[in-house]
Order: sequence, then structure tokens, then C-alpha cells
Amino acid sequence: MSEIILIRHGETTWSASRRHTSYTDLELTPDGERQARALAGVLTGQRFATVLASPRRRALRTAQLAGLTVDGTDDDLTEWNYGRYEGRTTADIHTERPDWNIWTDGCPDGESPDQVGNRVDRLLARLTPLLARGDVALVGHAHLLRVVGARWIGLPAEGGGKLRLDTATVSVLGHEHGRPVILRWNGR
Repeated sequence: MSEIILIRHGETTWSASRRHTSYTDLELTPDGERQARALAGVLTGQRFATVLASPRRRALRTAQLAGLTVDGTDDDLTEWNYGRYEGRTTADIHTERPDWNIWTDGCPDGESPDQVGNRVDRLLARLTPLLARGDVALVGHAHLLRVVGARWIGLPAEGGGKLRLDTATVSVLGHEHGRPVILRWNGR
């Protein structure tokens, strides 16, 4: 069975400082570029029937430095829309809303967990026919790819809160005994 390879983009200034970054289109830091180049070694020998990326520069640059040829961008791979929390850290948000949890509360003027889950479900439905041709790589963002992992194994979007995902990592979704499973998570 074919696999879905999830690739999180390399470090940006905002990811390094733990600031929520969705629609702000940041470049990779020099360390983020180094991380992305290191992914080429991890992906050596891997053949992809399709490579899709978020349209954000940080994802596209990561794919390029990792040696991938992007077949297309997909808006459903963009990061969770943080709305009014764009550019803020969780610690900062907690000064106003101590019990706030993105996985259950979503973001004001942004997306709810259900909205992100619906977006991911659309994406996974489009991937199904592509998997018949071989492995598919998705280059994207932390929260969104965590939801992809959760939805793949049948959890609600909030299940992504149990799946940590660092910058410039590779995760693999596949099957065991015909059931969707996470084969590898947060690897380098």
C-alpha cells in the first residue's frame, strides 16, 4: 500500500519564538534552510507519485531545498487560520484566556477545530485516488499536519493535539492489516 509522507517546513523566526503563524508568509531562517537541506538525506531514494505543498513560501522553499519537485499547491494544506491570534504565542494568549486550547477552542476570527478537520477531510479524499499511483508527499505546517495525522487514524481534529510535530520533520501515514495507521511520527 502507498504511504503519505508528511513534511513540516523548516524553522522561521516565528516558529523559533513559538508564535502562531498561518497566513503571514515568512521565509525560512538560515537554520531553517539547513534543516530543509538535511531532509534531502532523509528522503533519498524515496519516489513520490505526487508532491503537494502549502502555497506558503516556507513550505515551498522547504520542498525545494529537500530536493522535491512540487506538482501543485493546495490551499487545504495551509496552516490553521489563527485569526486574531496570528503572531502571538500561547503564553501570551493565556494572559487573557488562561484556559484557551486551540484544539478545543479554535481561534477568534480564525478557524475552529471542526473547520480545520473538514478541510483535512477534503484533502484526504482527494489523496485517495493519488495513492493508487504511489506514495504522496505533503509539505506543510505543524498544526495542519497534526490534524492530518489525527484524521488519518480516525480521530477528531482535536486528536492532533496529542501529536507533537517539530520543524523539518518527516512523518509517515500508511496501513497495517488494511487499517490506516501512523507508521512513523516526527522523525528526522
